[in-house]
Amino acid sequence: MCVTTQTITDAYQECQTRLIEAGLLIPSGVNGVYGLSGVFEDVVERFERLVTQRGSHLRAEVMRFPAILNRETYLKTTHIESFPDLMGSVHSFTGNERDHQRLLAQRDAGDDWTRELTPSEVMMTPAACYPLYPTAARTALPSDGRIVDLRSFVFRHEPSVDPARMQIFRQREYVRLGTPEQAQEHQEYWLQLGLEILEEVGLTARKVIANDPFFGRRGKMMAAAQKDQDLKFELVHAVATEERPTAIASSNYHLDYFGNAFEIQTPNGAPAHTACIGFGLERIALALFMKHGFDPDFWPTDVQNALAL
Repeated sequence: MCVTTQTITDAYQECQTRLIEAGLLIPSGVNGVYGLSGVFEDVVERFERLVTQRGSHLRAEVMRFPAILNRETYLKTTHIESFPDLMGSVHSFTGNERDHQRLLAQRDAGDDWTRELTPSEVMMTPAACYPLYPTAARTALPSDGRIVDLRSFVFRHEPSVDPARMQIFRQREYVRLGTPEQAQEHQEYWLQLGLEILEEVGLTARKVIANDPFFGRRGKMMAAAQKDQDLKFELVHAVATEERPTAIASSNYHLDYFGNAFEIQTPNGAPAHTACIGFGLERIALALFMKHGFDPDFWPTDVQNALAL
């Protein structure tokens, strides 16, 4: 069978339709933005508990951040250079009554009323680990580094009929800050543990080398360099189609990028290196439903046991 772009799109649309008809996804009228049913949410919560149990021996610090990020923090990173097409900036109305009347008149005329808005102090969070780094700014890490357990809603502006490519979704992350050796060990350990966790719930994921979707001509060179240095790996599993499996978890080794950007240091004064593992919670739930069926009461016994269903 010849796999074409249209074939893949048709598979995404069929998958989306099935999930909506089953009541698991609740459409909003915008591609990539869904409400989630109680059954869907229960699976997400149970998988998260499994991850917590499997990572409990690490005694990670637990932090939870909102889906919005300090704009100043955002601008300390190069996200705007690397991923301008994915970012989300929060704007609000700050004018007077006359400005408000002009805004309403523009809306009523079908004009672009958003021109009356001004940037707020926040951006949409582009990755769950971004809010962590300012908390470690200008401090020396302990000799064994830090391991932090994070979860956050993350926004990426990439509307799609692929139900696994949501514009706002949850990432559960474990981040290591420390020496190069500590960061690399963290990445290797969690890639293996991640495969084991997914296997427990019946998902036979594969580890593949990957790159982030850097923007533009310069981005192509950055993507190639990222692959050449083995900095990013994904754990992929078929969701909508076997021909194009979905990354349901990923791990990035950032080198000393965040250590330099936020002045995070190891005890000897060197910029800290960081690495993270991220589980895409909605994507993993989707993979479970598409693999085992839409009713968890009929899932395989070993999967039910792993999720305490």
